[in-house]
This record gives sequence, C-alpha cells and structure tokens, in this order.
Amino acid sequence: MNTNGIKILIVLTLSFLLVGCATMSDVLTSKDNGTAKVYPVNANQAWTIATKVLRWEGADAIEEHRDEGYMLANSSMNLITTGTLMGAWVEKVDNSHSKVTVVTKRRIATNLVTTLTETTFHDRFAQAVDIVKKGQPLPATSPPRVQK
Repeated sequence: MNTNGIKILIVLTLSFLLVGCATMSDVLTSKDNGTAKVYPVNANQAWTIATKVLRWEGADAIEEHRDEGYMLANSSMNLITTGTLMGAWVEKVDNSHSKVTVVTKRRIATNLVTTLTETTFHDRFAQAVDIVKKGQPLPATSPPRVQK
C-alpha cells in the first residue's frame, strides 16, 4: 500500500471512531431515556449513595453539580472496554424518598461492554440503601454483590 493509501485508511479509521464517540453532552441530553427508580432515602442520602456506587463501579472522576441535581462520571479504558460515561440525577420526592435516574453510555458506540450498566447501578444503589437502613456506614470499597 502506498503512502496515500495509508493516509486514507488512517483518516477513515479516525472518522469511524469519532462518529461513534459519546460525550458528556450526550449523557446530559439522555436523562429522559435513563432508568429511574424511587428509593426510601432522603435526597442527601441518595446523593451520597450515588457517588459511592459510581466509585464502587470504577468511576475515575465524578463531576458534581449538586445545585442542578446531577453528577457526571467516567471510567477509563481497560482490557475489555474503551470506557463508560455516566450521569446520575437525584430528585427529592418527599422528605424520605428520592428519585434517582441514571444514564450510561459507551465511550465508543461499537464497544460491546460498559464499565457500568444502568441495571447494575440500580442493583448496587438498592444494596447501598439496605446498608444505610441497617445503620451501617457505606464501605469505601465495593461490597460483595448481593445474589438475587
């Protein structure tokens, strides 16, 4: 293959990868399509739990926008995934209940695996709610998963 052919191949490959890349903006605009559940915890507890679950599930950085009621996080590339973009929204339902919505996006659309799925987030969130309701502190590291 000549140098022009290599250049064309590189441009096509990069174009393919860039077209399929998700951004934090995509996460923000996908809130209405996210998975939402109501939990028997107040908004402060829900916020703490959401950040803890994101940490347990591999978030590298969490960007908190508490005044707007949402947080954004991401996980880096590893052996099985190119990373995941995540968003969680916490809304007060009443003094003892909160609605939590989560959105996860593959960093690259063609990637088959994410670091965290919306289902896993809610499974871990429910597990954390049980821990809090028992009066126990949330562990710094991920507890063993509860078998259903």
